[in-house]
Amino acid sequence: MKRISIFLCSLLFLVILIVGGSLAFVYSQSRPVISKTSSSSSSSNQIEKTRIEIHSGDSVKKTALLLKEKNLIKNDMVFYAFARKPELMKFFFKNTETENSISNFVLKSGMYYVSPDMDIPEILSLLSSGQQEYVSVSIPEGWTISKIGNLLEEKEICPKEDFIKICHDTNFLIKNHISLDSAEGFLFPDTYFFIPNSDAEKIASEMITTFYKKISTLLDVNSITQKELEDIVILSSIVEREYRVAEEAPLIASVFKNRLRHNIGLYSCATVVYVLTEIEGRPHPSRILIEDTKIDSPYNTYKWAGLPPGAISNPGLTSLNAVINAPKTNYYFFQVKDVAKGTHVFTSTFDEHVENHNLTTK
Repeated sequence: MKRISIFLCSLLFLVILIVGGSLAFVYSQSRPVISKTSSSSSSSNQIEKTRIEIHSGDSVKKTALLLKEKNLIKNDMVFYAFARKPELMKFFFKNTETENSISNFVLKSGMYYVSPDMDIPEILSLLSSGQQEYVSVSIPEGWTISKIGNLLEEKEICPKEDFIKICHDTNFLIKNHISLDSAEGFLFPDTYFFIPNSDAEKIASEMITTFYKKISTLLDVNSITQKELEDIVILSSIVEREYRVAEEAPLIASVFKNRLRHNIGLYSCATVVYVLTEIEGRPHPSRILIEDTKIDSPYNTYKWAGLPPGAISNPGLTSLNAVINAPKTNYYFFQVKDVAKGTHVFTSTFDEHVENHNLTTK
């Protein structure tokens, strides 16, 4: 009897030892790769977060292996066990927040930044929160589709070619009420927050949606025809590339409107630059040559009267407002007055224009 008791005690001790050791092992393997203590004592910018992407349909096991491969967790099996049986964490972590969300661990696809000083419950909370990492992207006024595409690719939002392709896709344009050959002019310049590796169509759609929201603050889009709206966008895109001082934008718009009214060529250098850089793929010229103004392109407003077939940039509210609310003037010409300041002098007759041109170039 005594031997049996000793045996049972020994067995119990062994079980306790094994269970205790196992629990201690699991707990240690669920701790951060870099301890909180060492991370807090070091400079915060020395601990680099790692960007990981969880694709739709990715399994927990695949995610665990990815985290282990990136050295963000110590043990992929412990991560897998906690993700599959979140209630197990109650034995190891008494954090109120963790306990309250213990039953809500569902991995969601997206892009996340994970720090090596996060323990497994914190990582699971992040990956199941849907709070993905957004990248701030500021689109300057007057940029073209290709320039925006370059920036999006540089920021790893989407490939440039994908963005350019969708902006010229007929079905996409029709869906967004654009009858032009591209979305040029409808990609509103603003600061956006995008998720890396996003679908190009989603990115372009958000910019176009923003355009319609912004322009609706200036006029009732439903009260004009699609052609009238597109003409506003095209002319605004030219004004955008011509003005430097905001106060002059309405006057420049009035010059162009007067010229259009009398079927006089717009003679906009900005349209020639568009032909050279965006259509012919040449570097941005330091100045426009006489031969450049003779290029046979429908976008060349030196060669053809009226508006070009599409926008030459993506205008902001200043240019859109200048065209929509252009003042009535007798101006048909404008000439740079101060190159440094970007100001112009406006005139009504060609003789006045020539006189001011001579004064400016002296």
